[in-house]
Amino acid sequence: MSTENLRDRNGHLLGKIKEVNGEYQIRDANGRLLGRYDPKTNVTRDRNGKLVGRGNLLVALINNI
Repeated sequence: MSTENLRDRNGHLLGKIKEVNGEYQIRDANGRLLGRYDPKTNVTRDRNGKLVGRGNLLVALINNI
């Protein structure tokens, strides 16, 4: 299980991307789930399961906070 911290140019934590059981989850700085990416289907979905798009678009969900 790997984790990638996402920070702004000033070093403030914006969120984290974590691998969980082969799926990638993005959470904001407070730990709230923003979305998931499944590499098997190559689909990104938001926290409600709504399709965001094809490919890994998790970082784009940080802007929707």
